[in-house]
Amino acid sequence: MSQLKFSTLALALASAFSATAVQAQTEPTDILERITITGEYRATTIDETPTSVTAIVNAEFAERGASHLEDVLNKLPNVNFSGGSSRARFIQIRGIGERSQFVDPINPSVGLLIDGINYSGLGQAAQLFDISQVEVYRGPQSGRFGADGLAGMIVLESTRAQAEFSGLWHLGIGNYGERQGGLALGGELGALGTARFSVYQQRSDGFTENVYLQRDDTQSRSERMARLNVFSDLAENWDLQTTVHALSQDNGYDAFSLDNTRQTLSDEPGEDDLSSFAARTALTYTGFESSEWLVSYSYLDAESTYSYDEDWSFVGIAPGWEYSSFDSYQRDRQDHTLELRGLSTQPVQMLGAEHDWVVGLYRYQRDERLQRDFFNFDLGSPDRFLSDYDNRHLAVYGELSSYLNRDWTLTTGLRGERYDNPYTDSNGVIEEPNATMWGGRLSLSYQGQAGHLYYATVARGYKPGGVNGEALGKAQDPSLTELREFLQARSTFAPELLTSLELGHKWASADGAMALRSALFVQARDDVQLKGWINRDQSFVGYLQNAASGSVSGVEVEWDYQWTEAANWFATLAWLDTEIDGFVTEDGIDMTGRDQAHAPNYQANVGLRYDISDAVTAVVQVDAKDGYYYSDSHFSRAEAVELLHARIDWRVGGWNLSAWARNLTDETYGIRGFFFGNDPRIEYAARTYEQFGEPRRIGFTARYAF
Repeated sequence: MSQLKFSTLALALASAFSATAVQAQTEPTDILERITITGEYRATTIDETPTSVTAIVNAEFAERGASHLEDVLNKLPNVNFSGGSSRARFIQIRGIGERSQFVDPINPSVGLLIDGINYSGLGQAAQLFDISQVEVYRGPQSGRFGADGLAGMIVLESTRAQAEFSGLWHLGIGNYGERQGGLALGGELGALGTARFSVYQQRSDGFTENVYLQRDDTQSRSERMARLNVFSDLAENWDLQTTVHALSQDNGYDAFSLDNTRQTLSDEPGEDDLSSFAARTALTYTGFESSEWLVSYSYLDAESTYSYDEDWSFVGIAPGWEYSSFDSYQRDRQDHTLELRGLSTQPVQMLGAEHDWVVGLYRYQRDERLQRDFFNFDLGSPDRFLSDYDNRHLAVYGELSSYLNRDWTLTTGLRGERYDNPYTDSNGVIEEPNATMWGGRLSLSYQGQAGHLYYATVARGYKPGGVNGEALGKAQDPSLTELREFLQARSTFAPELLTSLELGHKWASADGAMALRSALFVQARDDVQLKGWINRDQSFVGYLQNAASGSVSGVEVEWDYQWTEAANWFATLAWLDTEIDGFVTEDGIDMTGRDQAHAPNYQANVGLRYDISDAVTAVVQVDAKDGYYYSDSHFSRAEAVELLHARIDWRVGGWNLSAWARNLTDETYGIRGFFFGNDPRIEYAARTYEQFGEPRRIGFTARYAF
């Protein structure tokens, strides 16, 4: 019933927005910013792109006091994220996306690019300082971005260097021991061209109190990053962009409590650390009369440690309780990406119409090494597990934009990709998942009315299959003999395919005072990769398997209205309906007909931006999110939540002084959940355990632009 009520409300509000939009054309007020997005092959405005995409600019980060991507995700329609770590590492779009990683390698369903470098699966690297905007592409994006774009893509772009020298100082404090400091500098560097350098550091004590150790910093954060972008004119017709990133994250991890509170009992708190270095060079040649060509190479080296107190407790928590354990995962990942791309700079005439084209060749290599140490302190030595997983991807792609006449455009894109991913581990498992996949899009758009874009897009996305090394290793465990056939049958899993039909409308009023974007979509999943768990005889084993199919449908609406010169209203609304078909858990429970995990039926963000005076601006906004299942293999759910955020800015000279608050009413809400038995005080009775989102956050920032 709540889903029906929200669906009715969403449709009513969308109709009201449309009606208001028509009226707004007759009452010019102020002009909204026209946002240019860069994630497509060609830079274009957001209202001219035939796909569902949201772009949020750096001013909107500041309105939420946001320092990391996870701080703004609740603002985005049909976008969710999961905990299970100190920072949101995995993201779900339209209910599709991974939620965690333990032993086995995975391929993300939602990719992440930062300055053109592939950080997919490393969401903790998405620091927002000196990022100019975040672009979120919903629906299959494999035709553009490849295997990491099954469900969507998130693109972050640093602030572009300008010829004039400029910079930014940032200082901030907040509750829970929050301290922030950042500096960005940019300008002309003579023969090197223009450059911009930024450095940022953040520290906080975290939101957990460990009552056993009597500490309040076991979930602390200490994060540092530096970015450099240099734009050089090497010679006539030759341009070079050089990018360098460095990141260090030394965070504690102590989030789950046997009492389901923010008070933990662990005697060995864990870590969630990441150290990464990345670089990219992109050389562009513009000397041809009707085309330009780009060759780029990027490198990423990422070392991470993820560990936690496996029993969440201490020796003696229950009578006779002497068990103590600790789990640690150390990963070393190295990526190499090489791409050659050509695109037209002038349309070519064919078959009575003009066409723009793109062609490209893409080579991607990711090598991942894992060392897992499981410490059972009763045994006195760690149980060590090692694995190597090498990804080799080769793709060719092309896209043709055909201008059928002044009003109609047909876009046809296709990508073919081959992967060979050999896997070995210390249990003697040797596998080599491989396949050839294809994806792309077919879009028909109409711009016959000024300010309007209507489009219909059919898109196909894909993600590789893989191997369940942990399940295969456990098949050799004598205590799990009765599960051997079950585990061996899940040694590997097949690629997943996603096909989408999307109908959309984008509109901007003639006076620039209002913008409205909406999309209606239906998606079909084939060979759905879903996570299952085995919890038996003190063995908690995860594995991926292919369900028969799944379905996804929904609506997304974004509205922005400059009501008066001082007041700006904004809102996003999303409705989502998902279903699993043909997924049976190890316990024999058939999940057919149930919603997918991390797929809330509704999401919304509504707010008002108001200029109190020329120097003072206030912003109030509310996020609303429906409850959702934590997992595809059990029925534990997050509760629905509404979060209130506020900010007030005072501008004087080059200074911007701000007070901000997130979750102003201090709501407690879950972002990750498991269902199993882990508490000896209640004889290991199974129950839901949750990691909670951040509590009330308040802070003050001072920025000086020069």
